[in-house]
Amino acid sequence: MSRQWWVAQALAVGMLTGGVAVAGVAPAWADTRVVAAVEADQPTDEAALAKAAAAQEARDYVLGQAKTHPAAEVRTSAWNALRNTRGDEAIAEWLAPGGGFDSARQRAKDTRSRNRAFCERVVRTHTVEFSPEVRSAAERALKGTAADQAAFVKTGYAEAQQRDRAAREADTRHKLEVAAKDRGFVSSVAEHDPGEQVRVAAQWAVRPGATDADIAEFFGYGWMTGATLDAEAFRTRIADAETVRQAALSRLVKEADAAERAVKGSADAAKARAEAERAWKAVADHSEAARKAWLAEQEAAAAQAENWKNIAKAAQESSDELWKNIGRSAETTLSTWAQGQEGALKSLTFWQGMFDIARSGEDRVKG
Repeated sequence: MSRQWWVAQALAVGMLTGGVAVAGVAPAWADTRVVAAVEADQPTDEAALAKAAAAQEARDYVLGQAKTHPAAEVRTSAWNALRNTRGDEAIAEWLAPGGGFDSARQRAKDTRSRNRAFCERVVRTHTVEFSPEVRSAAERALKGTAADQAAFVKTGYAEAQQRDRAAREADTRHKLEVAAKDRGFVSSVAEHDPGEQVRVAAQWAVRPGATDADIAEFFGYGWMTGATLDAEAFRTRIADAETVRQAALSRLVKEADAAERAVKGSADAAKARAEAERAWKAVADHSEAARKAWLAEQEAAAAQAENWKNIAKAAQESSDELWKNIGRSAETTLSTWAQGQEGALKSLTFWQGMFDIARSGEDRVKG
């Protein structure tokens, strides 16, 4: 097997993690022993490419969860797995059903964790300018005990909202004017926004009997709260699904590798080759399903990014006081969805590359 063929394979698979491969430069996931064999023009194990790619992608995925998962419990657990001295074995255990990810996700559903997460979300989505009482109460709760946070969730938040609303209504000098165009815009958001939670927030603001104060509060914090929940739902959904996919990929690649190795010296070569072919086909089918799933997620993130690009532009161009509130956070939300789109594209590329490797494995074991 030629050195040129192996370099070509390395270049092709170099796109798996979304990076750009350059001639003579090994992809980030490449096993040093494989690269050494390439340089020495020695035959090597093609399945090692798939195993190395899957292992590196799993590690990169866990790193992503450590940085971006909405639940603090999952982020901490992911960091612990990455720091574990057992390396890829610890990563595999974290991804496995009932492993570190599942355990951390369960802890995040604990009432105390949910109360604290609510307080943190309120701080992120309620500005001092529009909701000083709510913001202050949420910050105090975060500095307090679990009981303080529970009390804020149960009654403190609603009470602080009422104080803020009363203060805004009493401050005639800074009273926000709500025009018919503003109400019409929120009605449009309620019908067409790509985010489910944003639509719910907008629908509440224009419900029968709603007042101008409801419209102002949608711009003040309801829009941002809905947007934050939509982003958290996106990250949680893809984390849940990709954890299962990564664990399955590791298992399927190992099975395909073992099946291919069993061909050599088998008493029934035809049967062994058929088993190896089926094993690599399982990897290909799994990878194709994952690719399609990520394509849908990439399209969803792209739609959100385009939506928030338009919102940020509208906020910049508007002199309306109402728009100032959402304008402060629109760029951050746009960045969040742009990152989501980029991450989805990288994952999409990885799974396409893994599919190609698996199909190559199918062809190879046919003899």
